[in-house]
Amino acid sequence: MPRRVRKGVDADHSKPKVAKQVEDDTKSPLDFTSPEKLFESFISPVTRDEFFRDYWENKPMLLQERGSEFAAYCQTLFRLSDLNPIAGGGIHFERDVNLFKCKDGKKVVLPRRGKATYVHLLKDFGSKKATIQFHQPQRFNDDLWHIIEKLECFFGTLVGSNVYITPQDSQGLPAHYDDVEVFILQLEGEKHWRLYSPVCPLARDYNVVPEDVIGSPTHDFVLKPGDLVYFPRGVIHQAHTLPGSSHSTHVTISTYQNNSWGDYIQDLLPGILFDAAKENIDLRRGIPRQQMMKIDPSSTAKQLSSLLSTVIKRLDENPHMRSLSMFRDFMGNRLPPFSHRKGLDQTPVLTGMPPTIGSMVQLQYRDYAFFTVDQVLESPDTKAELMVFVYHALRNSRETHMMGLEEEDHSVNGLRFPVSYINALKQLWASDPVLVQDLPLEKDEDKQNLALSLWTEGLLLVVP
Repeated sequence: MPRRVRKGVDADHSKPKVAKQVEDDTKSPLDFTSPEKLFESFISPVTRDEFFRDYWENKPMLLQERGSEFAAYCQTLFRLSDLNPIAGGGIHFERDVNLFKCKDGKKVVLPRRGKATYVHLLKDFGSKKATIQFHQPQRFNDDLWHIIEKLECFFGTLVGSNVYITPQDSQGLPAHYDDVEVFILQLEGEKHWRLYSPVCPLARDYNVVPEDVIGSPTHDFVLKPGDLVYFPRGVIHQAHTLPGSSHSTHVTISTYQNNSWGDYIQDLLPGILFDAAKENIDLRRGIPRQQMMKIDPSSTAKQLSSLLSTVIKRLDENPHMRSLSMFRDFMGNRLPPFSHRKGLDQTPVLTGMPPTIGSMVQLQYRDYAFFTVDQVLESPDTKAELMVFVYHALRNSRETHMMGLEEEDHSVNGLRFPVSYINALKQLWASDPVLVQDLPLEKDEDKQNLALSLWTEGLLLVVP
């Protein structure tokens, strides 16, 4: 039987339970039929090919005057007044919301603690001219949940968001750059933006940049409802609301934090080194005496190069990619699918009869479930063996998405099977409906066991 891999349930943390239900009749200009269609409609009229060829990790992209339908939709997406019912459900300073402003080129955070009420927020917003930063609004807003879970499918990595609400004639943050790819969608009012050339292209951290360093703007523009700007990590930026105007509300959608080739290699190499050392005695030999105390280790550079070349060879020889911490972190912390609105954090809602050996079955929630191979050591007295793991996001928590409330143990929901099941899983992931009897496993018992296990997990649909 498969072994279940279950994500631990964290403490309550007094998580707010309020979710905004949009009552507007405004039609969405976004296409949610697939992750690809969503992204294409999100950056329209720029095409997906144009975006990744000309802009992604390269330069800013500004989209303005995209039509009255898009502007009207964005004005219903999130508003200052939406904080009223959300705050009534229980939100807290620091965890859910921050208040700050820019003074003399520095970020000044208002020292607020405890429960945040709508009255408190409006008071500091008005009298202190403080910007309201609301963390991860997709926890409360169905529209943003729908957008961001599709973007996570499209990018294959975590996507977060923050709403920024700034009073007129004020600035919340000084000129700075971020370590994420940024999409800014203007929702209410107008905001004047200035972008500058990076001092550190594709930066890996957040930094405030002094005014005497940033130089002249490369882009200078005003965002209005429906407008979108994208810029790569490292691009310096700052923004302020215009005097005499209304407040500004925008949502910043960000992704690709710590998702570079460097991060990927760093994550992948420990497993490859571990496996390679079991087969190559040279990797198991001790380093030279007092090697770690040497000021100049260049004398061993040739030996290191030779050893690493044998490790790299394993990438071509290894038929199974090891499970990555990055992958498990993504699968364990991403948003659940919007269409799977019932059964979150509990047993999935199952419909119909379970599959039999004669059933025609089809994988569902394909974008939210993946499988990988890793070694399992059941006990110190047994030999490690390869197992295939099926991970999914159906039971993930919307309420804690990107909030950093859970321990980073990389545990995820899913199942594990003997590695002999891998070809059957590949067929389910790649094919149209397939007969359980035709799955490439030797025993009918194993075929039915696989189908029933995936169905019980909510991943398999019996086709009439």
